[in-house]
Amino acid sequence: MIDKICIIGVGLIGGSFAAGLKQSNQTSTIVGFGRHKDSLEKAKALGVIDEYSLDIATALQDVDMVLIATPVDSFGVVLESIKPYIDDSVIISDVGSTKGSAVNIAKQVFGKVPTRFIPAHPIAGKEKSGVEASDGTLFNDKRVILTPESDSDIQALKAVSGLWEALGAKVETMTHQQHDDLLAMTSHLPHMLAFGLMDYLIENNPDACDYAAGGFKDFSRIASSDSIMWRDICLNNSADIVKHIKGYQQTLDKLSNLIENNQSEALEELFAEAKSARDGWIKD
Repeated sequence: MIDKICIIGVGLIGGSFAAGLKQSNQTSTIVGFGRHKDSLEKAKALGVIDEYSLDIATALQDVDMVLIATPVDSFGVVLESIKPYIDDSVIISDVGSTKGSAVNIAKQVFGKVPTRFIPAHPIAGKEKSGVEASDGTLFNDKRVILTPESDSDIQALKAVSGLWEALGAKVETMTHQQHDDLLAMTSHLPHMLAFGLMDYLIENNPDACDYAAGGFKDFSRIASSDSIMWRDICLNNSADIVKHIKGYQQTLDKLSNLIENNQSEALEELFAEAKSARDGWIKD
């Protein structure tokens, strides 16, 4: 059991992590740190955290673990701010959706990747944000991917894994390269397609949305996602995202050629295979 944890960024994910830990009695004290006193006071009033501080040195006093739950692009600033106040015994983890960039930044800040830095990515969320949306059951039956380095401290890895498992998550481990490539396909690429579709309509016929039905609404839903967050994700996982955009362009070219050349059987086969794959995934 980890006695004292500091959560930097008590929003939806950080707050839900804290709420889940309190519900499962996994830690004695949860300290919140952030820039906005009102938000931290609200987190304490909701029972999500036990105490808070706007001073990083105070927030990190005697902690056993730090969880960074701020936007991906703030990771370097956060690590620089905590570096003077922690030693090698403190576990560091995060919840960002790009892992290679987190590892590289940690290496830049500390000179090497700390052995007790265990990057994590919970594949869960809500359309609502903020500590008000915190939910201690948010991670139940959801995947959480850990991307330890080859020399990561085994006890730190077990501790972080154990916390997520206590929250009901299905914990998996892989390299940060595998994670970023996989998430570029399953999460980052779909968002790029949704953003791109809306941009295409804006440029060609802004009124087209008035005639769109449910399918368009479903497909374009994630284009309502936070623009700053997705800008940061693109900049921190650019190589993998661009690779899969180009790969998808090849698929679109193939589809375009089939339509242009009236290849009815090939079109039907492509659609049937896609339908079967998605139906099987939905049932799992």
